[in-house]
Amino acid sequence: MDDAAIDLKRAARDAAYAMPLEEINPADSELFRTDTMWPYFERLRAEDPVHWSVSPEEDVGGYWSVTRYNDIMAVDTDHEAFSSEPSIVLPDPAEDFTLPMFIAMDPPKHDVQRKTVSPIVAGPNLARLEPIIRERAATILDDCPIGEEFDWVDKVSIELTTMTLATLFDFPWEDRRKLTRWSDVATAGPESGLFSSDDPEVVEQERRAELYECVDYFMRLWNERVNAPPKPDLISMLAHGESTRNMDRMEYLGNLILLIVGGNDTTRNTVTGSVLALHQNPDQDRRLRENPDLLPAMVSETIRWQTPLAYMRRTATRDVELGGKTIRTGEKVAMWYVSGNRDETVIERPNDYWIERPRVRQHLSFGFGIHRCVGNRLAELQLKIIWEEILKRFPRIEVTGPPRRVPSPFVKGYEYLPVLIPTRT
Repeated sequence: MDDAAIDLKRAARDAAYAMPLEEINPADSELFRTDTMWPYFERLRAEDPVHWSVSPEEDVGGYWSVTRYNDIMAVDTDHEAFSSEPSIVLPDPAEDFTLPMFIAMDPPKHDVQRKTVSPIVAGPNLARLEPIIRERAATILDDCPIGEEFDWVDKVSIELTTMTLATLFDFPWEDRRKLTRWSDVATAGPESGLFSSDDPEVVEQERRAELYECVDYFMRLWNERVNAPPKPDLISMLAHGESTRNMDRMEYLGNLILLIVGGNDTTRNTVTGSVLALHQNPDQDRRLRENPDLLPAMVSETIRWQTPLAYMRRTATRDVELGGKTIRTGEKVAMWYVSGNRDETVIERPNDYWIERPRVRQHLSFGFGIHRCVGNRLAELQLKIIWEEILKRFPRIEVTGPPRRVPSPFVKGYEYLPVLIPTRT
């Protein structure tokens, strides 16, 4: 860690502990852009683990921040007291632009819609996908320039995960980067730079316009698939599924956004995070290269260390006591997975990147309960394959500059990571 990074870390800690406790708002996107949220969560876990936070954003307002591992588990596994409706993110959905999706539904509708798409990430289909993903990973890595700097996010992470997502949808190959764009647009805020202005009204207008383009494109694919025999791709599954075939346009769009973001953003950011983590922890990089059998554990540790979705929201369906606080009916609750994954009362050496960690799969990144990530095995498979192929080719990957992080408290990820693969000597 260079001097500037050390100074930034020290300043963030001073600011976190100087701020009045009631003013701490973990959903401040600037904390995630600068990677300075850690001391705020550390303080909340120690002093106020079920914390009433107030956001200046009108569509967020007040919400409970749950920051300890066991409290998060209690919320995540009690879907009757803590509903996923109407949204899994803190901003309330606009009345004139609601996007129903099964992750933001409760049983029974959640269960039957999730069951419709789950075969695509079940064991038999993963076995079919594995050689396809491996061949693509090999091609992507073989195309990486040697001895010159390039952006790992765009060249490797986005390309690998977008190819996989296009395969799951049986999406036109030449247009696959549209999936990347729609994924980014769906979750980006005004400070993202993805829109023509940072004015929230302009951003929302442009976001809606692009998402309407998304659903129009996918409606054409739906119409093709619904009039053809069922096939093992996501669009055909939705078009022929008993619980999904009568979805209206906005519910179709909502489930598309869920599948696109869930199948793209999260894995691509963990692929990037793995390169950064091993660069920052050269002892762990050395251990992995000395003993490639540690790769499955490295994958799990990276998913914990990265925590690609920082939180999930729930809404209380009744008054609930949690951590000595009373959460009232209708109040929002943010389960901060990113904090629970660093909870020193549950996880040994939580701030270390440690690929030989005992109980390495003991992390919150996939969630728990009925909403546990449906694609977790596919995410692990892609990470495993890309690193198996990296270890065959590259003795070292050097990170040549600081990452540019996504300015979002929800998607914890990277816009850019400069790397260099040294020429073999």
